[in-house]
Amino acid sequence: MRHQTTTQTLADVSLDDKYVNTQGLAFMSGMQALVRLPLTLHERGLRAGKKLGGYISGYRGSPVGSYDMALWAAQAHLDARNITFQAGVNEELAATAVWGSQQVHLLGDSAFDGVFGLWYGKAPGVDRSIDVLRHANQAGSSPQGGVLAIAGDDPNAVSSTVTGCSDYDFVSVGMPVLYPASVQDMLDFGVMGIELSRYSGCWVGFKAVTDMAESSAIVDLDIHRVRADWPELNQAADVHIRWPDHRVEQERRLYEVKLARAKAFARFSGINQITGAATGARTGIISAGKPWADLMQALHDLGLGEDDLVRLGVRLLKLGMIYPLDAQQIQAFTQGLDAVLVVEEKRGLIEDQLKSILFGSAPCPVVLGKLGRDGHTLIPQHGETSPALLAQVLARSLPDLVSSPAAQSRLALLHAKAQALQNAPALAARTPFFCSGCPHNSSTQLPEGSIALAGIGCHWLALFMDRHTETFSQMGGEGVSWLGAMNFSSRPHVFANLGDGTYHHSGVLAVRAAVYAKANISYKLLYNDAVAMTGGQAISDSFTPQQIVAQLLAEGVGQVVVASDHPEKYRQMAAPNGGFPTGVTLHGRDELDHLQRKLRETAGVTVLLYDQTCAAEKRRRRKRGTLADPDVRAFINEAVCEGCGDCSVQSNCISVEPLETELGRKRQINQSSCNKDTQCVDGFCPSFVTLAGARPRQSARAPQQARSATPPMP
Repeated sequence: MRHQTTTQTLADVSLDDKYVNTQGLAFMSGMQALVRLPLTLHERGLRAGKKLGGYISGYRGSPVGSYDMALWAAQAHLDARNITFQAGVNEELAATAVWGSQQVHLLGDSAFDGVFGLWYGKAPGVDRSIDVLRHANQAGSSPQGGVLAIAGDDPNAVSSTVTGCSDYDFVSVGMPVLYPASVQDMLDFGVMGIELSRYSGCWVGFKAVTDMAESSAIVDLDIHRVRADWPELNQAADVHIRWPDHRVEQERRLYEVKLARAKAFARFSGINQITGAATGARTGIISAGKPWADLMQALHDLGLGEDDLVRLGVRLLKLGMIYPLDAQQIQAFTQGLDAVLVVEEKRGLIEDQLKSILFGSAPCPVVLGKLGRDGHTLIPQHGETSPALLAQVLARSLPDLVSSPAAQSRLALLHAKAQALQNAPALAARTPFFCSGCPHNSSTQLPEGSIALAGIGCHWLALFMDRHTETFSQMGGEGVSWLGAMNFSSRPHVFANLGDGTYHHSGVLAVRAAVYAKANISYKLLYNDAVAMTGGQAISDSFTPQQIVAQLLAEGVGQVVVASDHPEKYRQMAAPNGGFPTGVTLHGRDELDHLQRKLRETAGVTVLLYDQTCAAEKRRRRKRGTLADPDVRAFINEAVCEGCGDCSVQSNCISVEPLETELGRKRQINQSSCNKDTQCVDGFCPSFVTLAGARPRQSARAPQQARSATPPMP
């Protein structure tokens, strides 16, 4: 058989196409869509004859943990378009700076027609920024500016200490809330959010949940996808920021004028979409964001396509704006319906608004959501939705939709899987643990008889280990819970773990509070030289142990000592005492137990600054050639090892692995994961050998199969 050869001209493509092209398609992640957003806003302003600037600030945290890294990677594109990205010290200060971007025209002449602002933060960052958001939203946005507040919500606490949901935070300060259901929505709704902010004078909340922010998709780059020729409802309406401005008048304007314009925007902008049966519908389903995507998958799994929904009399409303709902749009959607199912995770924000709008109308459809017809829970207020969950919700609430044999077969399969999981034996739990060579393997150790309070950071994982670390606080509250307990506890002293990133963010205030309360507490300030949890970002351009120690002493801390895995680096400096203030002593990490015992007996607030670079960041830097790779490897001689496990106790390292032999269980070093910390050698064991110049043996490669001269077309 002869093979037909097809020649195809390849397009001239670049990884930057997703940022610079103004039409066509591009593959991008949710975070890259939010990088594309300010570039799109600038281009749209340019085509409208406006010279726009942009200002972006916030604080990292999953699922927006990599947003700053994506922005830095696109720095050249931002600079060329007068867009400034400035990472915030913390979320509330970043929000205050974004508020300033709307005040440019109040502060004097400017070469710009307006400056749009983007703020970002994880759900806890929204919590701590409420005061700023309230002030800034009541003040308003600028006419050619606009602000989008991006909330990284982690609804199932995948990488958070508690579950996150920012909806009601935004509602409490009167901010409209948008909720994208796809990567395309993240870009489109971002543009619409800024347009809405300009049109209404409000700051606009934007939910970026994990499943959307961390997914990738092919996106339409058309710069004109979102129109901007909105009708002017009231020429006299003045909704934007001004100075001076009376605070009571701000509140009236927000709730009587600005949110009314937001509702009108929902009506004519197309951000909310009605599909399904236009006439003769008896059932309605409303959803938004991730639950909408889960709903679409559930309907597909049940064999229900668009034609089936029309035939069954089902009308769908996909909300882009989940607050405030527009009464005219809701009443038009519910016209003639007997029942409406509201599909949303967490609390019933959409459902409560729907009931309020429909209250007193006749006839009024039955509203199902958090509760079913029987008054029992239908869609839980905790966790998050899934296609499997929503398939069962549809079966319980709208049985006529799933009466077909195909749908019943699918439901039976889901039920069988649920039963199998329920009856399955418990699996061994995979406990989160420190990386190989992690500084916290050493730094979170405690002297016998002491306990530590945990804080936010990788060191939080000590809670899962036998390290006598009990309870934790929110970010920036490290150790402060002791202030409320110390006068009623027979325990005279506690340690508190505090990461360097958290210290820079807000933790210095916790230390200040402890000094003010005259507490007996020793902070272990863990200086790891990177924000490891979100990708190894630098904390600050100038944030050194010497500066931290000087600040701590100025705050009134009684005694500070410094421990490091390489204290000699300070002793070799030209500056006296390694640049540390007089009286601050330098020690190796082998003195950690002694130092902690000494601080434990010292009255007042003391600090042990533990300096050791993050192991994951060390590995990154070694691969990039910016950090020397130690020419040493630890090896366990199997013939000598007696399997006592002291090496694991000393190092707490997951690269020390069990080795099953005919003489019983022994130990071995996983050379591929080892980060060359070599603390495992500290145990009293003759089986350890350290090798200089050694390289791991490469396994023999399987012979490659001959490749076809003509690869198949995709």
